Amino acid sequence: MANATLWWLAAGAAVALEMVSGTFYLLMLALGMAAAAIAAHLGAGLALQLVVAAAVGGGAVVAWRLRKAQQSEHGNAQRNVNVNLDIGESVSVEAWKADGTAAVHYRGAQWTAIMREGTTPTPGTHRVVELVGNRLVLEKI
Repeated sequence: MANATLWWLAAGAAVALEMVSGTFYLLMLALGMAAAAIAAHLGAGLALQLVVAAAVGGGAVVAWRLRKAQQSEHGNAQRNVNVNLDIGESVSVEAWKADGTAAVHYRGAQWTAIMREGTTPTPGTHRVVELVGNRLVLEKI
């Protein structure tokens, strides 16, 4: 069997395993295997095919990992309006307790609210900027 055929079979097997595992990294490695298959079709030797597979597959894995790390820094679910529909909503705070919390009536229930770090608790209308557990983190409007 030709090297290109073996590379295509390996890439197909990696994609099939990816469907079972769901990690997405096997798809990146399958890209490397497909690139090696193309290199084999172009007449590259086995050593160059291996280098192409490692470079493309490994590079794709590293690029994906960097992208995921960058997203996790900026994609905090506690502050993401697409995850928590309460972000951006307004609440009214009557009074703050000595421990820095307030009881607010929001969506038909009593919630515990805290101020965003570095801000002074004052009564009035506030905006929800984050959810930490079952506490609303507020900022003054």
